[in-house]
Amino acid sequence: MKRLNAEMAEISKQQERIRQGQKEMRERFEEIESECDQLKKETELISHASDNVQLRLDIMLKILKAREEKDFAKAADLTCSLRNSPLS
Repeated sequence: MKRLNAEMAEISKQQERIRQGQKEMRERFEEIESECDQLKKETELISHASDNVQLRLDIMLKILKAREEKDFAKAADLTCSLRNSPLS
C-alpha cells in the first residue's frame, strides 16, 4: 500500500510538471504569436512607405523627362502632384 501511495505521489508530481511545462509552452507560443503580429504590422508599414517612395520617384522621373522635352506646363503639374503626394 505504501508503494502504491508513493507511486501515486510520484505520478502526481510528474503530472504537475507536465501541466507546468504545457503552461510555459502556451505562454511562449502567445509571446511568439504577439511578436509575429507586430512584425506583420511593421512590414505592412514599411511596404506602404516603400510604395509611396516609389510613387514619388516615378513622379520625379516624369518631371525630368518633361523638362528635357521642354514641356514646362507638364513639369509644373507634376511638381504640384509631387508636393501633394503622401510623404509616408
